[in-house]
Amino acid sequence: MAAAIASSLIRQKRQARESNSDRVATNKRRTSPSKDPRSLCERHIFGLFSKVRFCSGKKKPVRRKPEPQLKGIVTRLFSEQGFYLQMTPDGTVSGTKDENSDYTLFNLIPVGLRVVAIQGVKAGLYVAMNGEGFLYSTKTFTVECKFKESVFENYYVIYSSTIYRQHESGRAWFLGLNKEGTVMKGNRVKKTKPCSHFVPRPIEVCMYKEPSLHDLDEKQRSRKDSGTPTMNGARVVSQDSSEPVGS
Repeated sequence: MAAAIASSLIRQKRQARESNSDRVATNKRRTSPSKDPRSLCERHIFGLFSKVRFCSGKKKPVRRKPEPQLKGIVTRLFSEQGFYLQMTPDGTVSGTKDENSDYTLFNLIPVGLRVVAIQGVKAGLYVAMNGEGFLYSTKTFTVECKFKESVFENYYVIYSSTIYRQHESGRAWFLGLNKEGTVMKGNRVKKTKPCSHFVPRPIEVCMYKEPSLHDLDEKQRSRKDSGTPTMNGARVVSQDSSEPVGS
């Protein structure tokens, strides 16, 4: 009998402990949301506004600067006449024996199929040929700044105007240096002569932005070399018009 009573008391105490532990667990579960100090209404309002901001907020498109897309080279152009083509800071184009001069560095930028723009690295000006065959340098990139690049015999490279040539024979006008290192009129240079032969000596490969093509001024197209230092903002290269053809 005593044993039965004792086991009954033990059972009651055990049930009481289990009941208390269940209550504590229930209270803990109920009070867990109270960690957030805001009321239930405030939480619902905050969630609603968050969704509104997420739906209505539009990201502004990021405008990226156009990246260079043309692969060209920085190079020196060595003439078969024994000179390096150079462009001084004032835009004068000539030949020099100094192979280490920074003025002999040119950007060869591809602007078409086998067509390049020749830009002095230091001067930042383009080499161009006008309608009279005279070379000049200019900041403005026009069709007169485009030269066709062709590989000649013995791997020499020749550069000819893409828009000017002899009217009767159709012979192209070429970039050339004479025996004194002076630039020649394009219509006096023949592709079979050493004056038009160049050997590019690349320094490095670079990426360039495509030059913006500007319209050609009619005055600039027909202007002859009068010895004046400027021509529509471009410098005319002094040349000897009395030199023999293809020297």
